[in-house]
Amino acid sequence: MDTLLSMPSVINALVFSGIGIVMLIVAFVVIDLMTAKYHLWREIVEKQNIALAILLGSFLIGVAMVIAASVKG
Repeated sequence: MDTLLSMPSVINALVFSGIGIVMLIVAFVVIDLMTAKYHLWREIVEKQNIALAILLGSFLIGVAMVIAASVKG
């Protein structure tokens, strides 16, 4: 009897989740390096730049949607 939560499917989900999270971190670092004039994290956290936070959040959601679509196949 095939169950929905078999061990190989759980392992696959964990592996693909890990790969997706690493890819999001890499995308953030690349964008941070491309904007050499600003240090994004300092600009968002210390200077409370809400517009930059919204822009970066929208970018990361878009990248996450692309990653999810590529993992789904």
